[in-house]
Amino acid sequence: MDSKAYSAGLADLRTLRDEIKVLRKELDALEGDRDRAVRELGSHAKANPDRIAPAAGLTVGEVVALVPALRGPAPTSGPDTPPPAQEGVAGGSAPAQAAQAIAAPVGALAPDLREQPIPATAEAVLESAEVPDVEQAATVAEPAAVAEVVPQESEPAAASASAWAGATVRAQVQVSVERELPSIPAGEAGDRWAAVTANLTSKRPNFTQQPRAMAFLDAASGVLVHRDQVVRVDLGGGSAAEILAAVYATVPESVERIYITAGDPWHRDAARYPFLRDAVAAWLNADVPGWQVEASRGKDRLAGHLVHPRNPVGRWQRGDQHTEIRNVAEWFDPDGADPAIVRDAFVLLWKQLHHLWPDVVLMGSPSQTGRDLWSRTIPSKAGSKWADGFPVMSEEIRGLLHATAGQGRTELFQPPQVPAQLPQLVEFDRTFAYAKHVWASGVGAPQRVTAASFAAWSTKEQTNALFAPSHWHIRVTVPEGWNHVGILPAPAPGERAWHYPHTPGQSFTTWAGGAEVNLALRNPIAPWRIEILDGLLWESGTPLREWGTRLKDSWGALQAMSQIHVDERQRFAARLASRAVRSILLYGIGGFAQRPRITTGSTPIGQESQVPAGAQIIGMDTERITWQRNTGFARDPYAHPEWSAGVWSAARAALLSSRMREDDVSVGALHLPPGAVVAFRTDAIYTTADATWPYHGQPGDYLKKGHLSGPVAAPTTEEEFFALQAAGRLQFAQAQAEAGTQAGR
Repeated sequence: MDSKAYSAGLADLRTLRDEIKVLRKELDALEGDRDRAVRELGSHAKANPDRIAPAAGLTVGEVVALVPALRGPAPTSGPDTPPPAQEGVAGGSAPAQAAQAIAAPVGALAPDLREQPIPATAEAVLESAEVPDVEQAATVAEPAAVAEVVPQESEPAAASASAWAGATVRAQVQVSVERELPSIPAGEAGDRWAAVTANLTSKRPNFTQQPRAMAFLDAASGVLVHRDQVVRVDLGGGSAAEILAAVYATVPESVERIYITAGDPWHRDAARYPFLRDAVAAWLNADVPGWQVEASRGKDRLAGHLVHPRNPVGRWQRGDQHTEIRNVAEWFDPDGADPAIVRDAFVLLWKQLHHLWPDVVLMGSPSQTGRDLWSRTIPSKAGSKWADGFPVMSEEIRGLLHATAGQGRTELFQPPQVPAQLPQLVEFDRTFAYAKHVWASGVGAPQRVTAASFAAWSTKEQTNALFAPSHWHIRVTVPEGWNHVGILPAPAPGERAWHYPHTPGQSFTTWAGGAEVNLALRNPIAPWRIEILDGLLWESGTPLREWGTRLKDSWGALQAMSQIHVDERQRFAARLASRAVRSILLYGIGGFAQRPRITTGSTPIGQESQVPAGAQIIGMDTERITWQRNTGFARDPYAHPEWSAGVWSAARAALLSSRMREDDVSVGALHLPPGAVVAFRTDAIYTTADATWPYHGQPGDYLKKGHLSGPVAAPTTEEEFFALQAAGRLQFAQAQAEAGTQAGR
């Protein structure tokens, strides 16, 4: 850049500054109007901050700050009660900070696992995230190689609602206040948490699910498929009423499930609403003459609509006739397949699963199907250790795991952590990753491990615990000279949002699964300092192994069929069916992670008094109010968040470092050069390094899915990232096609 271009750039920057000032003034005025409206509503005798907050786009805390009179009585102290706000969290007085440091809980230092022999029973961690021997470990770069770090304002609240889940990283230090994670109470009160729920176990069912007849509808073209019948129907404007009328004028009333394969009719009026969820709610809640919303169906707790922005479920009934409309994308991306191919995929899926589960029934979603299939692998033979069922954790432990065990890692690194101009962008995605991590899981009542009890153990006992299924409350310090991505999750601003600190010398307190703590202590670069504050330790068992093995076998058979079948349409259907198997395992694992039950409903405008107490308004149009209510944890005999948490932790650890035994090669982000990782997205790494990792098509292997030549500007937003992802996949596919053409000449 010469002097002339520099001067021109400064002039452009001043123009942007002035435009921002104008917009900020307008925004301030709008926010002032909003705050005045909130205060006015807050003066109402029956004002409820839970109702006002979503209408204003604020949190309940922000509403209470504007209208202090809405503040409820002070809560009693408990495991989920955060400490009172302290002045100067981001810069208070020295005495206050010193007092806070003195009050910090005392932790027990974890041993350097690189110096300890691996326990013989370490399959839970080793199958999850293997790391190379210490002799093969890389050295930490000198501190001079660490990217410059500068402070940054906190991300706006809206960012946490994006698919990045608040995990976008700026290469600068977050200064906003992180959310407080719950902890186990001290003493006997906390010891009582480490228990199982009385008279609640996962037992093998003694009945067979009833199958439901299905139809497949392309809502864009009107093509409807039922069994071998293919017809085209007139859907009118695509409302639920028009779809049900058209479908049941063609297929018998015995059809109880309609899968939408294309067209997404619930988004037809999306332009009229600020959020997709509002458009979906309006579509589901519109009047359907002759039908009513399904209120109950025997013991089926899944009655009523499910309002989801992309995969909603509508449930209606007409007398004794029941039906539901679902998105087939719950199972797989149809990738342009017509409804007949989609139906063939479900047929192939059922046939393949039937080989291993003679009583298989495909439920409405892969999560339901996965849970039902798993229940049919529970030991039933008398004398088996868990023949009486796997016990369900206490409600306190389930709540703790819900709050402290995150799922997939999503993170975007920006300059200066990565070059402003990327030399290239390569995508590596772990194939069927979660199937690699169901070998061993925690079973039975957990053992609570306090800092004092951990400190009292021998080094061997500590090592055994850190290789076992576990969940730890820890204080972490990033090693000096660290110049790579973070290893352990820490709570970030936003509900259930996580980020991964990596600044040398930075300390933070968090919860993490045993696989990630183990990796932090024995990673290929340098061990992190881990202080154990508290923890839960389980006996290692194999509750998911048979289920996972059968699903892996089914997936492999369908993958093979998708490559060798002589009929192109059947190859396509087999490929979709294999993706459905992946979803069964993926969402089945998620289904074990019991969450507080959310009930969704709607009430006509003018009848606001009928909205249940404690409900949150999530949408509103000219006719109806849509609300949701948290009804807490149900007595679910198949709730096992300890298994989900273990698999998720293992998958995140393997994303950073794992060992391919057959090739004697270490793979993962920590085996790439510092500064080469551009993004993580669940099981995928996006990097500027074109690694030559072996690929055998097995679960956990890294498949190269995209390669975009550079230089290209580093993405700074979700939209920019997805644009580069799509361009990289397209360019890589074209290169492969060209290489195949040349090889065939």
